[in-house]
Amino acid sequence: MPMEESELLKYAIENGMIDMLYVQEQIEMSKRKELLEKHPYKIWQGADGYWRTYLPDKEKGRIPKRSLEKDNVEQAVIDYWKEQSENPTIQEVFEEWNDRKLKMKKKAPSTHLRDSQTFKRHFSEFGKKRIKDIKPEEIIEFLEEQIPEHNLKVKAFANLKTVTRGILKSAKRKKMIDFRIESVFEELDVSEKDFDITIKEDYEEVFDEEETEVMLNYLKDNLDMMNIGIFLMFLTGARIGEVVALKHTDFTYNTFNIRRTETRYKNEDGKYVREVKDYPKTAAGIRTAIIPDAYSWLVKEIQKLNPFQDYIFVKDGNRISTQSIRMRQKRICKKLNIYPKSPHKDRKTYGTILMDNHIDNRLITEQMGHTDITCSEKHYHRNRKSIEKKTEILSNIPDFMAK
Repeated sequence: MPMEESELLKYAIENGMIDMLYVQEQIEMSKRKELLEKHPYKIWQGADGYWRTYLPDKEKGRIPKRSLEKDNVEQAVIDYWKEQSENPTIQEVFEEWNDRKLKMKKKAPSTHLRDSQTFKRHFSEFGKKRIKDIKPEEIIEFLEEQIPEHNLKVKAFANLKTVTRGILKSAKRKKMIDFRIESVFEELDVSEKDFDITIKEDYEEVFDEEETEVMLNYLKDNLDMMNIGIFLMFLTGARIGEVVALKHTDFTYNTFNIRRTETRYKNEDGKYVREVKDYPKTAAGIRTAIIPDAYSWLVKEIQKLNPFQDYIFVKDGNRISTQSIRMRQKRICKKLNIYPKSPHKDRKTYGTILMDNHIDNRLITEQMGHTDITCSEKHYHRNRKSIEKKTEILSNIPDFMAK
């Protein structure tokens, strides 16, 4: 019976047929050759007899190395690339993890950009450390220090933890670290009072009853493409990115399907790119928006917009961006003497109107594109009544009326 390869190898070793020292030397020579071939700079001998090359450096671009012995220069190159492959910097681990997630489509370009910005903001110095040299307590201290240093809010700290966790998981997969990752986050000495809290008044977050009426009347009297887009956000609670991604085929009578949204990211040239992705912000965002009957006339106006184009909101042959509508709404608020509010406040106003009118929770979450009513109540429900209206309501309570 023929022997298996593993058995043949074992037999040869046990009987001295293979010189293991020679094999080991050949493996080392192969590794040296591989690392030297990876080196982007030439190794040369100058007229003064010195052998020279450069080693890459993130801050200086490159740094010179020289020696009278060629072997010394080659060894410096080998040591450099060996350390790069076996013990990269935190920044190198991050870049590999972030880019790989994008390439595998496990991360949207906009998320890739956000994580890159988070890393740049927090890891400018800590990111230079070698991944194998860091200890769990160093990471814990680093994360805790970022909160007061950057006056972080809860959401910003959550983004920082996401990036840190991604770096550590990538490093552990490659056996660069051996500690339990979650222990880092479990031992964080952090509480809610540590975070910067921005208190926003109702007038900053939603349009009150009078402002809403003034805005809708203005939009109706000055109907153009931009104002129609703002109109849709007020009447349906659609996100601004969802509105600019609408197509004529999305509309059926007084309803339209929300299936897409605009996303923003940086291309290879470092320039911001805005494009449409074929799914909304979340799975719950896939929904059918309903335009109230009193505004069904708006659908006919929408049909007139760029009827021969795929997208509805097109100017000079190009789909308009969210930024265009943001700037338009800002100008309208200023013109109407209304506290400036972003298009997202149109959506908050819509959600508040639904909840104030005691609409069924299921219908509210469907129209808002939320997974549950808790999100709507916690982040979207504000008081839209003016001070005068609040005063009138409270003053008419019998217990507060003069006897």
